[in-house]
Amino acid sequence: MSNLFIGLMSGTSLDGVDGVLCDFGADGPAAVQVLAHAHRPFDPAMAAELLALNSSGADELHRAALAGNALARVYGAMVSDLLHKVGISAFAVRAIGAHGQTVRHRPGEFDGTGYTLQLNSPALLAELCGIDVVADFRSRDVAACGQGAPLVPAFHRAVFGRDGEAVAVLNLGGIGNLTALLPDGRTIGFDCGPGNALMDHWCSLHRGNPFDRNGSWAETGNIDTALLQRMQADPFFHKSPPKSTGRDLFNAAWLQRVIDAGPTSTDPTDIQATLAELTAWAAAEAISHHAPGASRVRVCGGGALNGHVMRLIASRLGSASVLPTDVEGLPAGEVEAAAFAWLAKAFVDRRPGNLVAVTGAAGPRVLGALYPA
Repeated sequence: MSNLFIGLMSGTSLDGVDGVLCDFGADGPAAVQVLAHAHRPFDPAMAAELLALNSSGADELHRAALAGNALARVYGAMVSDLLHKVGISAFAVRAIGAHGQTVRHRPGEFDGTGYTLQLNSPALLAELCGIDVVADFRSRDVAACGQGAPLVPAFHRAVFGRDGEAVAVLNLGGIGNLTALLPDGRTIGFDCGPGNALMDHWCSLHRGNPFDRNGSWAETGNIDTALLQRMQADPFFHKSPPKSTGRDLFNAAWLQRVIDAGPTSTDPTDIQATLAELTAWAAAEAISHHAPGASRVRVCGGGALNGHVMRLIASRLGSASVLPTDVEGLPAGEVEAAAFAWLAKAFVDRRPGNLVAVTGAAGPRVLGALYPA
């Protein structure tokens, strides 16, 4: 049976889709080799619609269904890109792990179970590609009273873990999440706060650019200490894990409320500098408290390309080596997509994909739903 799996990831940063074709070989789930990687940006109209669907709006069920179809077509094009790069047919791939686009994430709320919602059309994707599709990874963990996120720590343990060594793996997408790989074999993981989402929003609003390349704009500003303290006072930062979050909390309305709650600099550059500091502070605090003594901090996601934020994190962590996961052989832009290829393989093998210590679920669960080719 084939050990080739495709992973597709479109995260809260809304910058597009990353896809990887992985070979897991015959040496177990840790032996991952990325044979091809591709990225497809969202066109502005699609990104705007996906962002809008994070909030209630007119005719949103209809719009969400069409957005799921549109996303599946982008996914399908990505699969074609990957197969073309390697020169293989769809029949050679065992399955696709398709995460979908998270638009709501409210585990444990409202009725005691809550929900998590990823827009997708995996049936259409299976039809387009002729490959089995595994999707809807998060809801099984939520049904088992878990947070449904983060799901990547089990993959991080398999790929980046080192016996007897503390390692921190920090994913800086739209939201930041930490995996603490502890020397005694325990794994801790949770969302630690905003990653790029608020910085990207502010940069788009005031500079007309989708993101602050390398953090160069934020680097020219001054940190508004009073504003930073109001941000840091949000209860989320002071909750103990397991915990997860998303644009349901850290969004434009949240930022405006905090700005309006007290004296704030009138210079947008200072706000950007403060948001960069918030991202770095949240990440460094999480690492200091939950991965003490970690000499290796490996960063993935788009935030690994933000040199300013990377330097801010490193300055808070002293002698720790803060570097992109590229130095471990898996480029920062490929890690999350590879994780969902790994989760698709876990589903096919009927292995649990969640870690109870991370999500707080009632027990290990096989994650995902199958849409056969």
